[in-house]
Amino acid sequence: LPKVVKRRVHALKRLQVQCANIEAKFYEEVHELERKYAALYHPLFDKRREIVTGTVEPTDEECEWTSDKEEEEELAEEVKEKASIEDTKKEEAKPEEDPKGIPEFWLTIFKRVDMLSDLLQEHDEPILKHLKDIQVKFSEPGQPMSFTLEFHFEPNGYFNNAVLTKMYKMKSEPDASEPFSFEGPEIIDCEGCQIDWHKGKDVTVKTIKKKQKHKGRGTVRTVTKQVPNDSFFNFFNPLKVAPDGEVDEDYEFTLATDFEIGHFFRERIIPRAVLYFTGEALEDDESFDEEELEEGDEEEQDEGDEDDEDEGDVDTNKEQPQPAECKQQ
Repeated sequence: LPKVVKRRVHALKRLQVQCANIEAKFYEEVHELERKYAALYHPLFDKRREIVTGTVEPTDEECEWTSDKEEEEELAEEVKEKASIEDTKKEEAKPEEDPKGIPEFWLTIFKRVDMLSDLLQEHDEPILKHLKDIQVKFSEPGQPMSFTLEFHFEPNGYFNNAVLTKMYKMKSEPDASEPFSFEGPEIIDCEGCQIDWHKGKDVTVKTIKKKQKHKGRGTVRTVTKQVPNDSFFNFFNPLKVAPDGEVDEDYEFTLATDFEIGHFFRERIIPRAVLYFTGEALEDDESFDEEELEEGDEEEQDEGDEDDEDEGDVDTNKEQPQPAECKQQ
């Protein structure tokens, strides 16, 4: 570009930085709005917890659901009569059951959602059966931007904590060195909590025995030691962001995954828990993924066509794009 045009482009970039600063203020106000509306959701989520735990039995009116009626109308009379007979036989064959609330509500969600089931171990399941509720709390006005996930447990034989917490710290300001990379608030760090495990119940460690041979005497002894164990409850003991900001790829991937899970709890699981319990939300997520995949396939096909037409050499050492940082969706 001519020098005079470059000069004007620089002026546009300065304007763009000002836009980024205004956008940062916008997201700060969005955070305050989220906090305000969280208070409106709170009574509804409290009622959800009461129904899940069996503290409250919903009324017939509260249990009415339109789709149930529609499905009944679509069934032929013969099919309904046959189903009724089969149900009667089954009820007569098994003892009366009156489960409290909705058993294993949150554990079922953990098992259904791939992102959470990847963290879930078999020894975690008996503990998560005691999970009553998951809540999100936003930072108060005037405090640094953050949100805290609260996992509420009923009394159990594994730990003394009634609530386990995980706080995600955020920032909403352009990076001085890369102001044009700003895309909204991002998680910059997180803090877990100390779990007060009952003796012998800590599933985040396992005991192993090793035999050691004395170099001089040749005698052998058995040493018992504890080593880390895979568990969902490692979620409450997260990696810390390095003070110097320098991290390797594995470390960065682990942090990004942790941040992604925190956002997923906040934005998807907590607001739409019942739909993940029934699997309906999973169907929506899969449909969204399929649409993205189809678009990607088309792009790859187009690129393939172009490659077929290009008689030049292909650079096999082309650098691959790196994963983006975890931003607020």
